[in-house]
Amino acid sequence: MRDLGAAVRRARREAGLSQQALADRAGVSRQWLSRMEAGKGPSVELGKVLDVLAALGLAVDLGAAPAPGAKDDDPFAGLFQDGT
Repeated sequence: MRDLGAAVRRARREAGLSQQALADRAGVSRQWLSRMEAGKGPSVELGKVLDVLAALGLAVDLGAAPAPGAKDDDPFAGLFQDGT
């Protein structure tokens, strides 16, 4: 969850959005978004995560997981697409 939150934070900043602006777009609270970006809290709901991704124009590309033991600096590399 921490890596996903970091990816959202990076995309939000690249888009020039404040946490409040993104939260408003996605229909979540700023506090919830803050916890999600920090990778904290068991209250992170998949539907809300998908709403945040959609508000940023991101998509999750589901594919085969890397083989156990495979090393990758960014486990989410290639999962998020911004259409560019």
